[in-house]
Amino acid sequence: MKIDWAALGSVFGVSLVVTVALVALFTLGITGLSRRERAAAQGQSAALAVTGAYACFAACAAAVWVTGST
Repeated sequence: MKIDWAALGSVFGVSLVVTVALVALFTLGITGLSRRERAAAQGQSAALAVTGAYACFAACAAAVWVTGST
């Protein structure tokens, strides 16, 4: 049995990058929602932050859906 170490390393690298990107997107979404709470406490509007947060969550959901459907 021969292990193709280059292919294994490539899969590991791509998996690592995709995982970090997905976590970063989710973190940006959480940050956007926390800005909404902070703005509401100060009586300001945070529509852009909320829109960005929902876009980040939608991108996360899309990535999970695409990954799960293959």
